[in-house]
Amino acid sequence: MNFTCMSCKSRYPLESNKWKCECGGLLGLEYEKDVPDLSKTSLLRDHSIWKYIDALPFVKDDIWQEITLGEGDTPLIKIAENVYAKAEYYMPTLSFKDRGAVLLIAMAKKLGMDRVVADSSGNAGTAIAAYGARAGIQCDIFVPASTSSKKIKQIEAHGAVIHKIPGTREDTAKAAIAMVEKTNAFYASHIYNPVFWEGTKTYVYEVFEQMDGKMPDAFIIPVGNGTLLMGAYLAFKELMASGQIAEMPKILAVQAEACAPIVQAFVQGRNTVEPMENDGTVAEGIAIAAPARGTEILQAIRASDGDVIGVTEDRIIEARKELALKGMYVEITSAVNYAGYVQYVEKYPELKEQQVVLPLCGAGIKSD
Repeated sequence: MNFTCMSCKSRYPLESNKWKCECGGLLGLEYEKDVPDLSKTSLLRDHSIWKYIDALPFVKDDIWQEITLGEGDTPLIKIAENVYAKAEYYMPTLSFKDRGAVLLIAMAKKLGMDRVVADSSGNAGTAIAAYGARAGIQCDIFVPASTSSKKIKQIEAHGAVIHKIPGTREDTAKAAIAMVEKTNAFYASHIYNPVFWEGTKTYVYEVFEQMDGKMPDAFIIPVGNGTLLMGAYLAFKELMASGQIAEMPKILAVQAEACAPIVQAFVQGRNTVEPMENDGTVAEGIAIAAPARGTEILQAIRASDGDVIGVTEDRIIEARKELALKGMYVEITSAVNYAGYVQYVEKYPELKEQQVVLPLCGAGIKSD
């Protein structure tokens, strides 16, 4: 099992504790995997993500068994004709980030790490802190000073050390990286460490099972740093390679209009994403002005014949109210997904007749 540079193709063993290549390139992960027949995994008594163990970077009798909290198997809820919401707030720490965090912390434990550093807008930090506590690993979590106080309290409850950083989300990442480079701690980054995507890809596996071995026509996916999007794209490629699907569903990505560098690059036909000013958005979880994986995100959207749009603050707030009246109380960032669906239907009316799945990424009590 190796990290592989996306730029120069250099390889590094996981034991090297690299978070980027010597050339400055970002890392991918390569290992032998056996994507399971999902018509069979759907019948297993195990309802966690670990029923997909053959397609994950661990073996059955491994350290993950001491760390898992039973993450996975979140419900798929019909919210309108042909529209389904996957309620990821049913996860142990109330967000989809548990899917990747459990793998990342289990890997850190397997590698003998006793300290990890992470930067987050809140949910990833909470998940890393929770699983770090399970593993007996010290966690230093860097968050923007503007992060919801409820998320900060949740992180602190798990015993992590909080570092509140003034300024942008990018300033927070720089502060975390500075500690990593100073201490040589394991960088538990949902952005830089591709082990995280191995967990988020299980989101798509579950949808495929829950829809009786069929893919929806499109996935609405929020994108800031692209954690869920990159996992979904990985799952699409694996299921195609194993012959379980013939073509990819569309990735219909959504950003907050006030901070939408992916939208800007996509509309302009560029292959790279230029940093932009964050004008301020209630969707703190995707307020990423300079996404490190921007090029890969654009490639995934285009490979699926997808699209990416921005939604306004008013639409985000209204969408949260509408979901609550349907019985689903989500954090503000999660409302972006429903707002995005409504806007996509305006752009592509044919979506009304197609099956679409969107994630409810985090619970409403996470927002102030």
